[in-house]
Amino acid sequence: MHTYVKLLQEISGRYAPSRILSFDMAHVLKAFQLMEDNDHISRELLCHELNLGEGSIKTLIKHLKMHNMVETSNVGTVMSSKGKKIFNHLQSCIPTECVVPYCSIAIGRYNYAVLVKNLRYVVRSGLEQRDAAIKIGALGATTLFYINKKIIIAGSTYDALRTEPSIRQLLLDNLKPEEMDVIIIGSDELDPRIAEHAAKTAALVTLMDHEKHGKYEF
Repeated sequence: MHTYVKLLQEISGRYAPSRILSFDMAHVLKAFQLMEDNDHISRELLCHELNLGEGSIKTLIKHLKMHNMVETSNVGTVMSSKGKKIFNHLQSCIPTECVVPYCSIAIGRYNYAVLVKNLRYVVRSGLEQRDAAIKIGALGATTLFYINKKIIIAGSTYDALRTEPSIRQLLLDNLKPEEMDVIIIGSDELDPRIAEHAAKTAALVTLMDHEKHGKYEF
């Protein structure tokens, strides 16, 4: 398991004898992104954007502080220098993301895409990514490759967006994929935050899986 993803797991892990936690490593990644975008961030904003209760946010911040990832003050929570270093490494692997409208490859009312760099060789059929999304309560996830200027569903050779050029262009413009990259679209019927969470969860699962193949390093 990659060092930085393992750290996210540790932050979202339970410290005995605490109760089972309601946040996971994708919530930690999203918290980092919010702090990067907003400098100091309030607990209220974290509650809303992460779709978690106040108690869960307090515990999340506590765990981040235990790992020296954040600093807190009266104006909110901000990443520490160590937190920024970890986030920069993660962002180099998952650099771009965007909202995707309903279409043939985005199966929910709400859909969210993330790009995972250089890990096409890790993914086979995309079932592991789909299952990771379903496990956190989302509708599912679609895994795509960018091959010969075509967007291909994992496990097939079919140009999935041949008849939907506007969706293809949206993904190209926002994600900027290259030949060895993976696009993962998380989907949900009820909440756009769950679709985003599903995409990030599936992306992190893909990063975790790369060590089995022994090829990719930061």
